[in-house]
Amino acid sequence: MAAYVKERRRFGRINARVPLQFKDIQRPIEIYNGTLTKDVSEGGVRFTSNDFLSIFTRLFVEVSVPSFSRPVKAISKVAWIQKQPRGSQYMVGLQFLDMTEEDRKHLAAFIARSPKPRMAGA
Repeated sequence: MAAYVKERRRFGRINARVPLQFKDIQRPIEIYNGTLTKDVSEGGVRFTSNDFLSIFTRLFVEVSVPSFSRPVKAISKVAWIQKQPRGSQYMVGLQFLDMTEEDRKHLAAFIARSPKPRMAGA
């Protein structure tokens, strides 16, 4: 008998590998770190990082959404972080805290246009 875990996310995620740049808000002089997202939702993103990021750290992020002339910008926080079993990278989940309405609409449109993963047994 399979156990089911209640999904706590408010927004569905799509598998999307798009460029992401981030930096710690507390270090304004710091240069951006770059990576690719693993998945994206209207509520946040998941990506790998070479550096450990503390839970609740506030980050300024720029997500390069296809067909939008500039990156979607947001203030976010580290919601969770997990050391990868191999290598020295970390999987990081960010929650968006603040972004402009225009950026939110462009992100939502990108997600709506993207193929949705198939559900098991569907």
